[in-house]
Amino acid sequence: MCGCTETGHDIARYLLEHGIPIAQFVTISPEKAARVGASGYRPFDDLAARYGVPMRTANRYSLRDEEDIAFFREQKFDLLIQGGWQRLFPADVLATLRVGGVGVHGSSEFLPKGRGRSPVNWSLIEGKERFVLHFFLMTPGIDDGDVFHYEMFDVNAWDTCRTLYMKIGIVTKRVLAAWIPRLIAGEYAPEPQRGEPSFYPARRPADGRIDWSRTMGEIYNFIRAQTRPYPGAFTTRGGERINIWRAQPFDTRIAFPGALEGEVLDVFDTGEFVVNCNSGLLLVTESDPAVCAGQVLGT
Repeated sequence: MCGCTETGHDIARYLLEHGIPIAQFVTISPEKAARVGASGYRPFDDLAARYGVPMRTANRYSLRDEEDIAFFREQKFDLLIQGGWQRLFPADVLATLRVGGVGVHGSSEFLPKGRGRSPVNWSLIEGKERFVLHFFLMTPGIDDGDVFHYEMFDVNAWDTCRTLYMKIGIVTKRVLAAWIPRLIAGEYAPEPQRGEPSFYPARRPADGRIDWSRTMGEIYNFIRAQTRPYPGAFTTRGGERINIWRAQPFDTRIAFPGALEGEVLDVFDTGEFVVNCNSGLLLVTESDPAVCAGQVLGT
């Protein structure tokens, strides 16, 4: 397993507890995770120690270092599974695997639609209501491998990027536990992807700036799509950054004549506050730092 995230850690633990032998962990150091911006990073040291799984820290997150490639050539693994490895696997690594590498990718659409970066975030931002999680044999390309299984689950009005990752973890654990023995034994018949592909672009921390001219629902989706473990949605006040971690649609009938979009209308003793949006009021339930009534956000 190549993994370095909380979701990957949970998947690895589940597989080991359910009798799936993992021969090796390949991960990255906390320092490298910070440099490359690996969201949701979690070390695998505790699992390696508890289950006696050898662990190697990759020289490069891309695995394109000659020592990293040589390691895979020497080991001759049957199957590679990934636990939150946010990089494409190079052809030189995939070529060393007897069966191949298992890719996991989902969006609101069936592949080849919705390939690319940040599909969890984009699905929430766009207000989608389902998520299709695909399992395929990886190629060096972007999510274009032959699919051997897929599952669907809801994207509901209360989901955040964190709860979607929980759902992805639940589904992935069970699918891998059932399919790894079949893949090792050659008992699978993957289907090529058909149709015209579409691609989501990558999202960066700077893309989290809130546009208060958007509707209340759009801003709510935007905030829940980028909460922890991501850097978060944010706004500004006099040039100072304000992180908004949680919010909820509040009301469409209470009127504040003359209020500006992004204006803080009321602040409660709990620190929660109400913001005027294009089509209603948004209640911000977790943010930092504090704000005051009458301030206009986004300035």
